Amino acid sequence: MFRHPPDRDEIARLLRSVAQFPERAHLVGAYALGKAQRVIRLLREAGWDRAIYVHGALERLNALYEKHGVDLGPLAPATTGKKTDFAGQIIIAPPSATQDRWSRRFPDPVSAFASGWMQVRARARQRGCELPLVISDHADWDELTQTVDEIRPGELWITHGREEALARWAELHGVPARALALVGYEDEDEG
Repeated sequence: MFRHPPDRDEIARLLRSVAQFPERAHLVGAYALGKAQRVIRLLREAGWDRAIYVHGALERLNALYEKHGVDLGPLAPATTGKKTDFAGQIIIAPPSATQDRWSRRFPDPVSAFASGWMQVRARARQRGCELPLVISDHADWDELTQTVDEIRPGELWITHGREEALARWAELHGVPARALALVGYEDEDEG
């Protein structure tokens, strides 16, 4: 469960769905800070050069990314136009908006959600997600252990997640490690 598929493969699934269902809007839930911009960049890298429609809650953060040199390509507010204008389009919104009245403005939307937790089928079903996209904010197990192996720190501090598993891996690979108990810090429910 902590090994994620390549994010480019997940974006390819989204683009295949858009091609397969051109009469439907594709509404992608993605957190406003970081995840939404990552999904937008992955779409651009995959060749999607059309406008990507975004919820108003993403506009300021998208502008900030652009200001700092991250080219997000053509974006448009997902509030204008007729319902039929959104057929075959990709709309990115905060996850809460995808299940809100706001989403009714789109024609028979394909509900998608970009999260590492989408690898857990029960979570996708709970969210009513038709197209779960396994795109995590976090490094997966292989990326994490490869980074530790490359860096070879004097001591590895583990702040959250499966502390015991990573501590055991570090021990087996000769890297001193310990789990830190951070006051007031809890694992996020969604990633």
